[in-house]
Amino acid sequence: MFVQKLEGSWMDHPFWRKSFLIQDRAEIESILASDIEEVWIDTDKGLDVAHESEKGTRQLDAENGTTSQQESAVTAPARSSMMEEMARATRIYSHSKSIVRTMFAEARLGRAVDRHSAEKLVEEISHSLDRNPWALISVARLKTADEYTYMHSVAVCALMMALARQLRFDEVETREAGLAGMLHDLGKARIPPQILNKPGRLSDAEFEVIKRHPEAGHKLLQDMGGIGEMALDVCLRHHEKLDGTGYPHGLSSENISKYARMGAVCDIYDAVTSNRPYKKGWDPTESLRKMATWTQDHLDERIFHAFVKSVGIYPIGSFVRLESGLMGVVIEQGESSLLRPKVRAFFSAKARAYIMPKVVDLSLAGNQDRVASPENPATWGVSNVEDFLG
Repeated sequence: MFVQKLEGSWMDHPFWRKSFLIQDRAEIESILASDIEEVWIDTDKGLDVAHESEKGTRQLDAENGTTSQQESAVTAPARSSMMEEMARATRIYSHSKSIVRTMFAEARLGRAVDRHSAEKLVEEISHSLDRNPWALISVARLKTADEYTYMHSVAVCALMMALARQLRFDEVETREAGLAGMLHDLGKARIPPQILNKPGRLSDAEFEVIKRHPEAGHKLLQDMGGIGEMALDVCLRHHEKLDGTGYPHGLSSENISKYARMGAVCDIYDAVTSNRPYKKGWDPTESLRKMATWTQDHLDERIFHAFVKSVGIYPIGSFVRLESGLMGVVIEQGESSLLRPKVRAFFSAKARAYIMPKVVDLSLAGNQDRVASPENPATWGVSNVEDFLG
Protein backbone atom coordinates (compact mmCIF):
# COMPACT_ATOMS: atom_id res chain seq x y z
CA MET A 1 0.00 0.00 0.00
CA PHE A 2 1.00 3.64 -0.44
CA VAL A 3 0.78 5.65 2.80
CA GLN A 4 -0.23 9.19 1.89
CA LYS A 5 -0.49 10.61 5.41
CA LEU A 6 0.11 9.56 9.00
CA GLU A 7 -2.42 11.14 11.35
CA GLY A 8 -1.00 12.64 14.53
CA SER A 9 1.98 14.57 15.79
CA TRP A 10 5.25 14.28 13.88
CA MET A 11 6.85 13.10 17.14
CA ASP A 12 4.55 10.08 17.36
CA HIS A 13 6.10 7.97 14.62
CA PRO A 14 9.59 6.96 13.41
CA PHE A 15 9.31 7.79 9.73
CA TRP A 16 11.31 10.62 8.15
CA ARG A 17 8.55 11.30 5.63
CA LYS A 18 4.78 11.00 5.84
CA SER A 19 4.21 9.80 2.28
CA PHE A 20 5.80 6.53 1.14
CA LEU A 21 5.25 3.10 -0.34
CA ILE A 22 5.25 0.24 2.16
CA GLN A 23 8.32 -1.85 1.32
CA ASP A 24 8.31 -4.60 3.94
CA ARG A 25 6.59 -6.04 6.98
CA ALA A 26 8.92 -4.18 9.34
CA GLU A 27 7.46 -0.83 8.24
CA ILE A 28 3.94 -2.06 8.99
CA GLU A 29 5.06 -3.22 12.43
CA SER A 30 6.69 0.16 13.08
CA ILE A 31 3.40 1.91 12.31
CA LEU A 32 1.48 -0.46 14.58
CA ALA A 33 4.01 0.03 17.39
CA SER A 34 3.85 3.83 17.16
CA ASP A 35 1.25 6.19 18.65
CA ILE A 36 -0.35 6.75 15.23
CA GLU A 37 -3.95 5.48 15.21
CA GLU A 38 -4.95 6.23 11.62
CA VAL A 39 -3.27 6.43 8.21
CA TRP A 40 -4.48 7.62 4.82
CA ILE A 41 -3.89 5.18 1.95
CA ASP A 42 -3.69 6.37 -1.69
CA THR A 43 -5.24 3.51 -3.65
CA ASP A 44 -4.10 4.98 -6.98
CA LYS A 45 -0.42 4.62 -6.04
CA GLY A 46 -0.39 1.37 -4.09
CA LEU A 47 0.48 -1.90 -5.78
CA ASP A 48 -2.22 -3.70 -3.79
CA VAL A 49 -5.13 -2.47 -5.95
CA ALA A 50 -3.57 -2.40 -9.40
CA HIS A 51 -5.88 -2.44 -12.41
CA GLU A 52 -6.24 -5.74 -14.18
CA SER A 53 -4.21 -4.49 -17.15
CA GLU A 54 -1.37 -3.45 -14.85
CA LYS A 55 -1.49 -6.80 -13.07
CA GLY A 56 -1.28 -8.53 -16.42
CA THR A 57 1.69 -6.40 -17.42
CA ARG A 58 3.47 -7.15 -14.16
CA GLN A 59 2.81 -10.86 -14.57
CA LEU A 60 4.12 -10.79 -18.15
CA ASP A 61 7.18 -8.80 -17.08
CA ALA A 62 7.83 -11.25 -14.27
CA GLU A 63 7.64 -14.18 -16.67
CA ASN A 64 10.09 -12.42 -19.00
CA GLY A 65 12.43 -11.51 -16.14
CA THR A 66 11.86 -7.76 -16.57
CA THR A 67 10.25 -5.00 -14.53
CA SER A 68 7.55 -2.68 -15.83
CA GLN A 69 8.23 1.06 -15.91
CA GLN A 70 5.60 1.82 -13.28
CA GLU A 71 6.94 -0.74 -10.84
CA SER A 72 10.56 0.32 -11.32
CA ALA A 73 9.55 3.89 -10.53
CA VAL A 74 8.64 2.94 -6.96
CA THR A 75 11.42 0.43 -6.40
CA ALA A 76 13.89 1.72 -3.83
CA PRO A 77 17.19 0.27 -2.58
CA ALA A 78 16.72 -2.30 0.15
CA ARG A 79 16.77 -0.84 3.64
CA SER A 80 19.98 -1.38 5.62
CA SER A 81 20.75 -1.44 9.29
CA MET A 82 22.64 1.50 10.73
CA MET A 83 25.80 -0.58 11.05
CA GLU A 84 25.64 -1.81 7.45
CA GLU A 85 25.01 1.62 5.99
CA MET A 86 27.62 3.36 8.16
CA ALA A 87 30.26 1.28 6.36
CA ARG A 88 28.88 2.28 2.93
CA ALA A 89 28.41 5.89 4.00
CA THR A 90 32.02 6.10 5.16
CA ARG A 91 33.18 4.96 1.73
CA ILE A 92 30.91 7.47 -0.02
CA TYR A 93 32.11 10.24 2.26
CA SER A 94 35.76 9.38 1.68
CA HIS A 95 35.22 9.19 -2.08
CA SER A 96 33.44 12.55 -2.06
CA LYS A 97 36.47 14.39 -0.66
CA SER A 98 38.44 14.21 -3.90
CA ILE A 99 35.40 15.14 -5.98
CA VAL A 100 34.56 18.25 -3.94
CA ARG A 101 38.20 19.30 -3.63
CA THR A 102 38.50 19.10 -7.41
CA MET A 103 35.32 21.17 -7.84
CA PHE A 104 36.69 23.93 -5.61
CA ALA A 105 40.12 23.79 -7.26
CA GLU A 106 38.62 24.18 -10.73
CA ALA A 107 36.42 27.05 -9.54
CA ARG A 108 39.42 28.73 -7.92
CA LEU A 109 41.28 28.63 -11.25
CA GLY A 110 38.27 29.97 -13.12
CA ARG A 111 37.62 26.71 -14.93
CA ALA A 112 34.28 25.00 -15.50
CA VAL A 113 33.24 22.68 -12.69
CA ASP A 114 32.33 19.10 -13.64
CA ARG A 115 28.57 19.18 -13.09
CA HIS A 116 28.17 15.49 -13.96
CA SER A 117 30.54 14.39 -11.18
CA ALA A 118 28.51 16.46 -8.72
CA GLU A 119 25.23 14.93 -9.95
CA LYS A 120 26.64 11.40 -9.70
CA LEU A 121 27.75 12.07 -6.12
CA VAL A 122 24.27 13.40 -5.30
CA GLU A 123 22.84 10.14 -6.67
CA GLU A 124 25.14 8.06 -4.44
CA ILE A 125 24.12 10.08 -1.40
CA SER A 126 20.45 9.72 -2.34
CA HIS A 127 20.77 5.92 -2.48
CA SER A 128 22.48 5.92 0.92
CA LEU A 129 19.59 7.92 2.40
CA ASP A 130 17.15 5.44 0.83
CA ARG A 131 18.92 2.53 2.52
CA ASN A 132 19.16 4.29 5.89
CA PRO A 133 18.22 7.97 6.40
CA TRP A 134 20.60 8.53 9.32
CA ALA A 135 23.93 6.92 8.47
CA LEU A 136 25.54 9.32 6.02
CA ILE A 137 24.33 12.38 7.94
CA SER A 138 26.05 10.90 11.00
CA VAL A 139 29.31 10.28 9.13
CA ALA A 140 29.27 13.76 7.57
CA ARG A 141 29.24 15.54 10.92
CA LEU A 142 32.54 13.90 11.93
CA LYS A 143 34.61 16.00 9.50
CA THR A 144 37.73 17.64 10.90
CA ALA A 145 38.22 21.39 11.06
CA ASP A 146 40.66 21.21 8.14
CA GLU A 147 38.06 19.42 5.97
CA TYR A 148 35.22 21.82 6.75
CA THR A 149 35.25 23.99 3.61
CA TYR A 150 34.92 20.96 1.31
CA MET A 151 32.94 18.48 3.36
CA HIS A 152 30.40 21.05 4.50
CA SER A 153 29.07 20.83 0.93
CA VAL A 154 28.56 17.05 1.24
CA ALA A 155 26.85 17.39 4.62
CA VAL A 156 24.47 20.12 3.39
CA CYS A 157 23.69 18.00 0.31
CA ALA A 158 22.59 15.10 2.52
CA LEU A 159 20.67 17.36 4.89
CA MET A 160 18.87 19.08 2.01
CA MET A 161 17.71 15.75 0.57
CA ALA A 162 16.57 14.46 3.96
CA LEU A 163 14.64 17.69 4.49
CA ALA A 164 13.19 17.59 0.96
CA ARG A 165 11.82 14.12 1.61
CA GLN A 166 10.32 15.27 4.87
CA LEU A 167 8.61 18.08 2.93
CA ARG A 168 7.27 15.48 0.45
CA PHE A 169 9.27 16.53 -2.58
CA ASP A 170 9.24 14.06 -5.44
CA GLU A 171 12.48 12.28 -6.31
CA VAL A 172 13.49 14.66 -9.10
CA GLU A 173 13.00 17.73 -6.90
CA THR A 174 14.79 15.97 -4.03
CA ARG A 175 17.85 15.36 -6.21
CA GLU A 176 17.75 19.03 -7.27
CA ALA A 177 17.73 20.01 -3.59
CA GLY A 178 20.74 17.75 -3.05
CA LEU A 179 22.63 19.36 -5.93
CA ALA A 180 21.75 22.80 -4.54
CA GLY A 181 23.26 21.76 -1.21
CA MET A 182 26.37 20.39 -2.92
CA LEU A 183 26.99 23.64 -4.82
CA HIS A 184 25.69 26.25 -2.37
CA ASP A 185 29.11 27.37 -1.11
CA LEU A 186 31.08 27.11 -4.34
CA GLY A 187 31.69 30.85 -4.23
CA LYS A 188 34.05 30.32 -1.28
CA ALA A 189 36.55 29.07 -3.86
CA ARG A 190 37.00 32.74 -4.80
CA ILE A 191 37.65 33.88 -1.21
CA PRO A 192 41.34 34.26 -0.20
CA PRO A 193 42.34 31.20 1.89
CA GLN A 194 43.89 33.36 4.61
CA ILE A 195 40.46 34.87 5.27
CA LEU A 196 38.42 31.70 4.72
CA ASN A 197 40.57 29.63 7.10
CA LYS A 198 41.47 32.33 9.60
CA PRO A 199 41.56 30.72 13.08
CA GLY A 200 40.43 33.85 14.92
CA ARG A 201 37.65 36.39 14.70
CA LEU A 202 37.24 38.12 11.34
CA SER A 203 37.63 41.88 11.11
CA ASP A 204 34.75 43.90 9.66
CA ALA A 205 36.68 44.27 6.40
CA GLU A 206 37.35 40.51 6.22
CA PHE A 207 33.70 39.70 6.87
CA GLU A 208 32.73 41.98 3.99
CA VAL A 209 34.94 39.82 1.77
CA ILE A 210 33.27 36.63 3.08
CA LYS A 211 29.87 38.12 2.28
CA ARG A 212 30.78 38.17 -1.41
CA HIS A 213 30.75 34.38 -1.74
CA PRO A 214 27.02 33.93 -2.57
CA GLU A 215 27.25 36.25 -5.58
CA ALA A 216 30.60 34.77 -6.63
CA GLY A 217 29.13 31.27 -6.47
CA HIS A 218 26.01 32.33 -8.35
CA LYS A 219 28.13 33.69 -11.20
CA LEU A 220 30.23 30.51 -11.29
CA LEU A 221 27.09 28.39 -11.59
CA GLN A 222 25.64 30.63 -14.29
CA ASP A 223 28.87 30.37 -16.27
CA MET A 224 28.80 26.57 -15.96
CA GLY A 225 25.45 26.32 -17.72
CA GLY A 226 22.92 23.54 -17.22
CA ILE A 227 22.40 24.35 -13.53
CA GLY A 228 18.77 24.47 -12.43
CA GLU A 229 17.05 27.45 -10.86
CA MET A 230 16.90 25.80 -7.43
CA ALA A 231 20.68 25.49 -7.15
CA LEU A 232 21.17 29.06 -8.42
CA ASP A 233 18.62 30.38 -5.93
CA VAL A 234 20.03 28.49 -2.92
CA CYS A 235 23.59 29.51 -3.78
CA LEU A 236 22.69 33.21 -3.99
CA ARG A 237 20.24 33.47 -1.09
CA HIS A 238 21.07 30.90 1.63
CA HIS A 239 22.38 33.70 3.88
CA GLU A 240 19.27 35.86 3.59
CA LYS A 241 17.13 36.18 6.76
CA LEU A 242 13.39 36.61 7.15
CA ASP A 243 13.79 39.97 8.92
CA GLY A 244 15.88 41.42 6.08
CA THR A 245 19.20 41.47 7.96
CA GLY A 246 20.88 38.81 5.82
CA TYR A 247 23.17 39.13 2.80
CA PRO A 248 23.96 39.73 -0.01
CA HIS A 249 20.76 41.68 -0.77
CA GLY A 250 18.97 42.04 2.58
CA LEU A 251 15.81 40.35 1.28
CA SER A 252 12.77 40.10 3.57
CA SER A 253 10.61 37.04 4.03
CA GLU A 254 8.24 37.44 1.08
CA ASN A 255 11.20 37.62 -1.30
CA ILE A 256 13.01 34.51 -0.03
CA SER A 257 12.01 31.24 -1.70
CA LYS A 258 11.23 28.00 0.09
CA TYR A 259 14.42 26.49 -1.33
CA ALA A 260 16.63 29.29 -0.02
CA ARG A 261 14.95 28.94 3.39
CA MET A 262 15.75 25.23 3.34
CA GLY A 263 19.34 26.01 2.42
CA ALA A 264 19.62 28.45 5.32
CA VAL A 265 18.49 25.87 7.88
CA CYS A 266 20.75 23.09 6.55
CA ASP A 267 23.74 25.40 6.17
CA ILE A 268 23.44 26.79 9.70
CA TYR A 269 22.93 23.41 11.35
CA ASP A 270 26.02 21.87 9.80
CA ALA A 271 28.04 25.02 10.46
CA VAL A 272 27.25 25.21 14.17
CA THR A 273 27.67 21.47 14.81
CA SER A 274 31.01 21.22 12.99
CA ASN A 275 34.49 21.77 14.38
CA ARG A 276 35.97 24.87 12.75
CA PRO A 277 39.51 26.34 12.82
CA TYR A 278 38.31 28.88 15.41
CA LYS A 279 35.77 26.91 17.49
CA LYS A 280 34.54 23.47 18.52
CA GLY A 281 31.15 22.45 17.17
CA TRP A 282 28.06 22.59 19.36
CA ASP A 283 26.23 19.46 20.48
CA PRO A 284 23.50 18.60 17.90
CA THR A 285 20.58 18.81 20.33
CA GLU A 286 21.83 22.07 21.81
CA SER A 287 22.18 23.39 18.26
CA LEU A 288 18.53 22.63 17.51
CA ARG A 289 17.45 24.34 20.73
CA LYS A 290 19.36 27.48 19.82
CA MET A 291 18.14 27.43 16.23
CA ALA A 292 14.56 27.20 17.49
CA THR A 293 14.99 30.67 19.01
CA TRP A 294 16.02 32.03 15.60
CA THR A 295 12.75 31.09 13.89
CA GLN A 296 11.18 34.39 14.91
CA ASP A 297 13.57 36.52 12.87
CA HIS A 298 15.92 34.45 10.73
CA LEU A 299 14.62 30.96 9.92
CA ASP A 300 11.34 29.64 8.54
CA GLU A 301 9.53 27.93 11.42
CA ARG A 302 7.68 25.32 9.34
CA ILE A 303 10.83 24.31 7.49
CA PHE A 304 12.78 24.19 10.73
CA HIS A 305 10.21 21.84 12.31
CA ALA A 306 10.44 19.55 9.28
CA PHE A 307 14.22 19.67 9.56
CA VAL A 308 14.09 18.61 13.22
CA LYS A 309 12.15 15.57 12.23
CA SER A 310 14.58 14.74 9.44
CA VAL A 311 17.57 14.67 11.82
CA GLY A 312 15.75 13.62 15.01
CA ILE A 313 14.84 15.41 18.23
CA TYR A 314 18.06 13.96 19.64
CA PRO A 315 20.23 13.84 16.49
CA ILE A 316 22.90 11.19 16.19
CA GLY A 317 25.98 12.43 18.01
CA SER A 318 23.99 14.11 20.81
CA PHE A 319 25.29 13.62 24.35
CA VAL A 320 22.35 12.79 26.64
CA ARG A 321 21.64 11.85 30.25
CA LEU A 322 19.13 9.06 30.87
CA GLU A 323 16.75 8.94 33.84
CA SER A 324 18.76 5.99 35.15
CA GLY A 325 21.84 8.18 35.48
CA LEU A 326 23.61 6.63 32.51
CA MET A 327 25.07 9.09 30.01
CA GLY A 328 26.10 8.52 26.43
CA VAL A 329 25.87 9.40 22.76
CA VAL A 330 22.85 8.87 20.50
CA ILE A 331 23.92 6.38 17.82
CA GLU A 332 20.60 5.67 16.06
CA GLN A 333 17.03 6.93 15.98
CA GLY A 334 14.33 4.82 17.61
CA GLU A 335 12.09 2.55 15.59
CA SER A 336 8.88 3.69 17.26
CA SER A 337 9.52 7.27 18.41
CA LEU A 338 12.01 10.09 17.89
CA LEU A 339 11.92 10.52 21.67
CA ARG A 340 13.34 7.00 22.19
CA PRO A 341 16.66 6.75 20.37
CA LYS A 342 19.39 4.14 20.70
CA VAL A 343 22.16 5.34 23.03
CA ARG A 344 25.68 4.05 23.60
CA ALA A 345 26.11 4.71 27.33
CA PHE A 346 29.70 5.12 28.50
CA PHE A 347 29.53 7.49 31.48
CA SER A 348 27.84 7.50 34.90
CA ALA A 349 26.30 10.76 36.10
CA LYS A 350 26.27 9.46 39.68
CA ALA A 351 29.92 8.40 39.75
CA ARG A 352 31.03 11.12 37.30
CA ALA A 353 33.23 8.48 35.71
CA TYR A 354 33.53 6.42 32.54
CA ILE A 355 31.93 2.97 32.54
CA MET A 356 32.09 -0.03 30.23
CA PRO A 357 30.17 1.08 27.11
CA LYS A 358 26.81 -0.56 26.44
CA VAL A 359 23.98 0.07 24.00
CA VAL A 360 20.63 1.10 25.48
CA ASP A 361 17.73 0.87 23.02
CA LEU A 362 15.05 3.10 24.53
CA SER A 363 12.47 1.96 21.94
CA LEU A 364 12.43 -1.68 23.06
CA ALA A 365 9.26 -2.94 24.71
CA GLY A 366 9.72 -3.17 28.45
CA ASN A 367 12.49 -0.59 28.59
CA GLN A 368 11.69 1.89 31.35
CA ASP A 369 14.58 4.29 30.81
CA ARG A 370 14.13 7.61 29.00
CA VAL A 371 16.19 10.59 27.95
CA ALA A 372 16.18 12.97 30.89
CA SER A 373 18.00 15.79 29.13
CA PRO A 374 20.62 16.68 26.55
CA GLU A 375 23.89 17.61 28.22
CA ASN A 376 27.03 19.58 27.46
CA PRO A 377 29.89 17.04 27.48
CA ALA A 378 32.35 19.66 28.75
CA THR A 379 30.27 20.12 31.91
CA TRP A 380 30.99 16.49 32.76
CA GLY A 381 34.63 16.52 31.69
CA VAL A 382 33.89 14.45 28.57
CA SER A 383 35.84 15.46 25.46
CA ASN A 384 35.72 12.31 23.30
CA VAL A 385 32.03 11.77 22.52
CA GLU A 386 32.80 11.06 18.85
CA ASP A 387 34.97 8.08 19.88
CA PHE A 388 31.83 6.24 20.99
CA LEU A 389 29.77 6.73 17.83
CA GLY A 390 31.10 3.44 16.47
